[in-house]
Amino acid sequence: MKKINWYPVIILGLLALLVITFAALVTSRAATGPTQNFSGEGNTELFEWKLVTTWPKNFPGLGSAPERFAKKVEAMSAGRLRIKVYGAGELVPALGVFSAVSEGAAQMGHGAAYYWKGKVPAAQFFTAVPFGLNAQEMNGWLHYGGGLELWEEVYEPFNLIPLAGGSTGVQMAGWFNKPINSVEDLQGLKMRIPGLGGEVLNRAGGTAVTIPGGELYTALQTGVIDATEWVGPYNDLAFGFYQVAEYYYYPGWHEPGSILEFIINQTAFEKLPEDLREIVRAAAREANQDMLDEYTARNNRALKELVEEHGVKVERLPDDVLSHLKKISTEIMRETAQKDPEFARVYRAFQEFERDVKPYHQISEEAYYQARE
Repeated sequence: MKKINWYPVIILGLLALLVITFAALVTSRAATGPTQNFSGEGNTELFEWKLVTTWPKNFPGLGSAPERFAKKVEAMSAGRLRIKVYGAGELVPALGVFSAVSEGAAQMGHGAAYYWKGKVPAAQFFTAVPFGLNAQEMNGWLHYGGGLELWEEVYEPFNLIPLAGGSTGVQMAGWFNKPINSVEDLQGLKMRIPGLGGEVLNRAGGTAVTIPGGELYTALQTGVIDATEWVGPYNDLAFGFYQVAEYYYYPGWHEPGSILEFIINQTAFEKLPEDLREIVRAAAREANQDMLDEYTARNNRALKELVEEHGVKVERLPDDVLSHLKKISTEIMRETAQKDPEFARVYRAFQEFERDVKPYHQISEEAYYQARE
């Protein structure tokens, strides 16, 4: 019987097995595409960040939003990114947040972009424009209308990355120690009102001052100011403004859809693995919507309590006052745009979106509100 040589057979079999295995791997790779490790597996480095805010520690709405954000990030990252939140004055002054994050003293901040108008005039568009976009429209502009990309460009020279960090919705016009019956009543009025709204008040004959929220009650009580805007019933009730001011006016012409901000030190952000960066962005987006939901629910109950239990007089600003303020606002926007190219660039983009959204909202949101009533 002839002896069979099995070596060539074995070798050919192994080669065939290798070819089949390689083909399977290539097919699998083509079907799934390049993979990235977003699960955190293999990423064991831990990060600890500081987040400074312009709000009192755990203040309802404004102050609790960054706290919830930090907890969400820690849970989503399985503890790999831990963020400690500091209230106004705990680590840096309330109005020192922008500089602290820009310089790296803290990795993150939470506040409102119009507080930094002295450094970046165009930043005011990313909080609120008098008689401008409401909260729903602001979110649309930022996330689907190119607004966020502009915001990133405006902050890039300061080593900062901005993200929308909440919205209060349309605010109240504020608390006053005297009635506002005409344009003349604005003359000499000392009012805490930041941003573009403050510039409008100044030109209308009043005096705008910027005071951190935690100091407003005393300033109003002692006569340092005659009036203050803050947010709306939910926060205003918490501060007890009804105890030191008689009149509560609406509508919030100066802040029709106030967006809050998270700012991130760009250098610190780039040191994070890709999955943690995505977690930060996702948690900020969730916090942004969550705040608007909270204010929509809480303001209703708070207003009822202010009126029924504390006897607050809720008054509408006269039409001639609102028309006068709107005229001044338009003048200031145009004049500032002529002086500041960056302001002008953002203003054009803001106006383009506003021109697009207004006609539809007139036959949708506004028409529905009228029909409902």
